[in-house]
Amino acid sequence: MSKYSPEFKLEVVKYCIEKHHGPKDASKHFSIPAYSTVEKWIKKYNEHGEKGLFKNLKSSYSGKFKQNVIEYMHENHLSATQTAIHFNLGSIDQALRWERIYYEEGPQALYEERRGRKKNMSSKPRKKKLSKEVEEDLISENQRLRMENEYLKKLNALVQERIKRENKKK
Repeated sequence: MSKYSPEFKLEVVKYCIEKHHGPKDASKHFSIPAYSTVEKWIKKYNEHGEKGLFKNLKSSYSGKFKQNVIEYMHENHLSATQTAIHFNLGSIDQALRWERIYYEEGPQALYEERRGRKKNMSSKPRKKKLSKEVEEDLISENQRLRMENEYLKKLNALVQERIKRENKKK
């Protein structure tokens, strides 16, 4: 759910455009914390009309669309914000993610579905393989600690028995 309704956004945008107020003035008048939010709404409104103020609910885009967005962004030297507004993307972060994937993994990586859990994940966590030396050290340390624990238990039992005998003598 969006923090602001499309009707409210439209009211703010019309306040700016029709009454010739700036985004800073509108953000103060409507108690919007960041005036950049109002600027973004105005840009979306100018680019797409009222439809641009509605939340874009498209959950997935084709690989070809993603590639076209990134190539358009670079051909026209646009920022991620400008690109997201031009293509009416759900968020600016989408353009940034696609750009990172495009440069790190190549354009073909944009065609892969990346949502959800990876297919090769198993339900059981994998145990890490230890070298034989480390494994032997751990086993010997475990044995030493067990012997120490047994020794302390016996010592404690002897001390308790001695205290018990001394109390009986008194």
